[in-house]
Amino acid sequence: MTHTADRGYPWQISGAQGWSVQRVRAHATDWVKRFQRSVTLTDAAVVVFATASTHTLWFGFSQVFVSTALPTDFGVDYVTISVALVVAWMLVLALAGTRDGRILGTDSTEYRRIINATLLLFGTIAVFATMTQTDFARGYLATAFPLGTVLLLTSRWSWRRWLHARRRRGELSFRVLLIGSAVAVRELIDSLALRTDAGYRVVAVVVTDDDQVTQIDDVPVYAAADDFSNTLAAANPDTVIVVGSDSSSSRINELSWRLDPGQQLVVAPQLVGVAGSRIHTRPVAGLPLIHVETPSYDGPKRFAKRAFDLVFAAGLLLVLAPLFLVVAVLIKINSRGPVFYGQERIGLSGEPFTMRKFRSMVTDADAHLAELLTAQGTGDRPLFKVKDDPRITPVGRVLRRYSIDELPQLLNVLKGDMSLVGPRPQRDGEVRLYDSKAGRRLVVKPGMSGLWQVSGRSNLSWEDSIRLDLFYVENWSITNDIIILLRTARAVVGADGAI
Repeated sequence: MTHTADRGYPWQISGAQGWSVQRVRAHATDWVKRFQRSVTLTDAAVVVFATASTHTLWFGFSQVFVSTALPTDFGVDYVTISVALVVAWMLVLALAGTRDGRILGTDSTEYRRIINATLLLFGTIAVFATMTQTDFARGYLATAFPLGTVLLLTSRWSWRRWLHARRRRGELSFRVLLIGSAVAVRELIDSLALRTDAGYRVVAVVVTDDDQVTQIDDVPVYAAADDFSNTLAAANPDTVIVVGSDSSSSRINELSWRLDPGQQLVVAPQLVGVAGSRIHTRPVAGLPLIHVETPSYDGPKRFAKRAFDLVFAAGLLLVLAPLFLVVAVLIKINSRGPVFYGQERIGLSGEPFTMRKFRSMVTDADAHLAELLTAQGTGDRPLFKVKDDPRITPVGRVLRRYSIDELPQLLNVLKGDMSLVGPRPQRDGEVRLYDSKAGRRLVVKPGMSGLWQVSGRSNLSWEDSIRLDLFYVENWSITNDIIILLRTARAVVGADGAI
């Protein structure tokens, strides 16, 4: 039997032979530097515009030089203050790492760093003004702060949309060499393929536990026993990702020594469905211990979520009241039957409740569900969806196209049966088909919208839907709820997966 430690891992280097090979120079990250420069220029334009607009708003074009009252014998004009603010703003954005190539265009970290850096800057100015008794125009700071923050976030969002479009075409992405077991490598390749916006394109693989594998999903596989310098030269990656738990710290250290300073080494722990906010690294005795916070569903977070649901659901009901009236009239004109449709669904902790919707089908739709599911061969799956459903009325098709039929669920939110965001509530028959993993969806309230609704809607498979729902359950927060609601509006307008 061959032990893992005895296998020819690519970073096991004997003597000086490995060092005689010329090191590979990372080249693909040149696009990162160009992108960072473009973002920097945009940031500068935004900061200058926000500061100049604020100055003009408060002092006009005719009062360019306006002095502040300082407890000294000299004054400082607001032009100087505005210039200093621009310089300081750009400096804190750089020091906070808001243009770090590893976070640009990826997740909320970029936005969070921008907000934190701007808060730090204006907070420092406010503290300085208080300590030195400087009489700054409060309106000047109160205008520059929100204006600049909103414009910076909008600018970064625009850049992100542009970057994601390029990455969907296979451009502006990090070239990745994966190292790990065959199973772990396949799982990571599949995960990265679903998130092209993350910017990782796998160009080569080194499988450490199966010498017979030559290709995985059209990605070439290099032998683990080969000299690693030759593998680097052939694959020419700018990022090397080690995945799996069979890699010792000494092997990973040796691997890092083989990389060019321009190349990145990433160690991917096998933590599936865990948000970055729950992961913390703590060095102990030279070992980077990874702490994973357990999800919390009680206390202040639950109270905040309920308050959020109540306020927004009540507000939406008031705003949408005229639309409710129009939809009710159209349903009555189009077909006989009630305006609203009530169906038993399973909610928090497996408790049943009646979910309300605008009726979008014929009145006896439920009686035909079983035969339609059997006809399409999906009666044994926990996702009762009928393709090209003949039970849908003409008006109902339009209501479903824009998810208008779901709006009465705001009443369920007010009642407390549902939340604005959460796993989709399912029928008792579907819940009976749950395995232990899927059953974890029931530890939080079901939602009107959720991750799977904004990630493909009805086009997603059951496996993908449950994966997204479980990720939400394990990592939910008010911030994520707001992001999902904003994405929901965009998903509703899109044509894919509408019905």
